[in-house]
Amino acid sequence: MNLKRLCVVLAAAVLVFPAAAAAQDTKVDFDKAFDFSTIKTYAIRIGTGWGNDLSERRVLEEFDQALTGKGWKKAPEGQADAHVVLHGATATKHNATTFYSGMGGYGYRGYAGGGMGTASTMVSEYTVGTLVVDIFDAKSKNMVFRGTAEDELSDNPEKNKKKLEKASAKIFKNFPPTPKAK
Repeated sequence: MNLKRLCVVLAAAVLVFPAAAAAQDTKVDFDKAFDFSTIKTYAIRIGTGWGNDLSERRVLEEFDQALTGKGWKKAPEGQADAHVVLHGATATKHNATTFYSGMGGYGYRGYAGGGMGTASTMVSEYTVGTLVVDIFDAKSKNMVFRGTAEDELSDNPEKNKKKLEKASAKIFKNFPPTPKAK
């Protein structure tokens, strides 16, 4: 493979991989029978920490703002209608991309068709963060809502803050949920 072609392939891989890896995945599930209009107050806490106090405080603040923006008021745990528990985790993932050059292999009836080919593999490592928001009815202790967000984390705290805001907006887009009419 000539140098120009290799540069084009590498440039394409560099442009495509971050777009695929950076796609934020959010999911929401809720108890279809629960009446969310009965919830007026909430208490919030970290259930499973991820070892970064600054990040944990940012997440608490973001979800506090999201819930108060939906009309809920923060209250002490013993007086709240709902308990919001946040869980976080990170995982290191790997991506392997192999580039081939030349034409190797055999053609019809064992005839050697083409020359020797070469392959090179690039392995990249990235960190994915997962955030789970569980909401429990304080009276019954049943979970009534779960939102999850997963995204590649950056070394830049400002980028992560923007990703957190985007995740919060997606999770609480149609919050509080209302059951569909039958």
